[in-house]
This record gives sequence, structure tokens and C-alpha cells, in this order.
Amino acid sequence: MTTMRDVAEHAGVSIATVSFVINNTKPVTQATRARIEASMEALGYRPNAVARALASRRTRVLALAYPALDHRLGGSGMEFMIAAARRAGEHGYHLMMWPGTNDGREMTDLLGQRMVDGVILMEVQLDDPRVRPLQASKTPYALIGRTADPSDSLHVDIDFEQTVTDAVRHLYDLGHRRIVLVTGTQVSESYYNYGPYVRTERAFVDVTARLGLEPVIVASGHDAGAGRELAQRLRTEQPDATAVMLLNEFAAIGLLIGLHHQQLRVPDDLSIVSMVTSDEMASLAEPTLTIMRSPGTELGELAVEHLVRQMTTGQRPDPVLLPSILVPGESTSPPPRTPIGRR
Repeated sequence: MTTMRDVAEHAGVSIATVSFVINNTKPVTQATRARIEASMEALGYRPNAVARALASRRTRVLALAYPALDHRLGGSGMEFMIAAARRAGEHGYHLMMWPGTNDGREMTDLLGQRMVDGVILMEVQLDDPRVRPLQASKTPYALIGRTADPSDSLHVDIDFEQTVTDAVRHLYDLGHRRIVLVTGTQVSESYYNYGPYVRTERAFVDVTARLGLEPVIVASGHDAGAGRELAQRLRTEQPDATAVMLLNEFAAIGLLIGLHHQQLRVPDDLSIVSMVTSDEMASLAEPTLTIMRSPGTELGELAVEHLVRQMTTGQRPDPVLLPSILVPGESTSPPPRTPIGRR
């Protein structure tokens, strides 16, 4: 097996100089670096990752903490992850997914292993219990989301205020005056004060008030089954509804199925907008969904970019908020003459 000593003899340098190049611990001239890297390639030498981490006190690993045990991973979530992994690789880091819960104790366990240089949190609550262990350990971290006081954390997030305004305005311009926002339930600990729900509801109340509409908000489950049940609930509990905005793409698919079973047509009988959704999920539906397209790719890249910048310079980049973009599909049209509850 090729050793560091073999590389040093082949390149005509000391073992210490080879170590400086491998671990980036001291400056080495470009010519010497090139000679050492050529020797490593010729001899097939691959540095031991654990040894490098011990020597440099850096693992070149970033953890993406996604509470997958409570939050189902959809198309928009995958966009965040893929983009973050790609950008991490461009900066010479590996991205490790940490599929746990929103429990602060799990975060403490992760940090105690000292196997990551930084952490990115997804599915952030307003008082997220994972933040305190990160701050206490002084581990660099970034949020894809915002806590109640976002000033104390590096973060990028969706601009929910603009996103909701654009979605409501789309339906309003089509003629809808009875619009229902379907948000998720906050019963479980992982969803309590969940940032996207709270910010979407606040924005919906504000924009409907400006337009002179009643802000009708309904809580539903987070999966397709809940969406199917929602079809009957809307018919009985919101009989005058002509349009629905859903904050869960799985529930949106389920609602389409439930309405079909009730022999109601989308968009002729009810218009649907799926919020913070990927193009792929929209195309899986029949009819194709009108969506507020998630900026998942952009935010995933920015989260890594900003975290690496903070780790290398010690300075915190300014926060970034990006709105979801309206992508009209086949699920919205002018309102029907007769609301669904009066059929």
C-alpha cells in the first residue's frame, strides 16, 4: 500500500510538505503542490479521510438535518437536497443527510461525534430546539427557514408573504372571492409553530383583508389520504368555496382524487393552487396543477454557499428571501356559477 513516505520520495520533498498539501495546513508553492499531486496520481495514493480530519481538525463534511421521521420528503424537499449536495461538492465538501427529528437532543448527539464542520437545518420551527445546541457548541450552521427571531442565525428562506400574495392575486383576478387556505395541522411536536405554516397563514390574512375577502383557513393532515378526506370536508364545511390553496403537495394530489370520487371536476367546480411545489409533482397530477414553484434549487445552493463563506471568512452573509413563482397549470379557471356545496 502506497504511503505518504512513498509520495514524498517520488516527489523529492519531505513528508511534512506532503502533509501540508494534503491537509491544507501550511502554504506550499504552486510548483511543489503540482509535483506532489502528480506523484500521488502516479502512485495511486488516496489520503485517509479520518487521518486528514484528525490532522486538520476539519472533516470536509456538512450535515443536512432533515426531520424525515416526521416530515415526508416531497419533490420540493428533494430539490433543496440535490442542490445543496451539488454546491457542497463544488466547495470540496461532502453533504451528509441526518434524517432524524426536530429534537435538540439528537442534534447534541450529532455534534458530540465531531464528524461535521457545519450543519444546515431544514423544516425550521419558530422556536426550533436544534438551534440552541448549535449555538452552544459554536458549530457553524445555516437555516433553510427562519426562527421567530431570525436575526441571530444565518438563514435563507422562501418569501412567504410575496408567495401568498401572488397566489391569492392569481385566483382573485380569475374572479374568485371565496378562497380557502388549507394549511397543515400543528398538533405534533415537530409541526408546532412550524415556520411555513405560521408565515403563510399570516400572509393570507393580510392579503385577503387588503382585497376585502374573508380569510378562510382550514387545517388538514400532511399526506394524500388527508387530501382525499378534505374533499368531503370542503363540500360540507365550506360549501361556498370556489378555490383552494394547499400548503402540502401530497395533500393536493389527494384532494384531486377525492374530488374525482365525488364526481366534481377541477377546475370547473373547484380551482386548486398547490403552494411551494416542484414542477415534477405538478406534472404527476391530472389535471396538471397550478403551482407556486418552490425555489428549492436556489435556496439549497445559497444555504451551502453562505455557510461555507461564514466558515472561511468568519462573517455572516446577509439573509436571502426568495418567493415561489406562479406556474399556471390546468387546475385553475374562473369560478363556477354554483359552488360545490350546493350541488
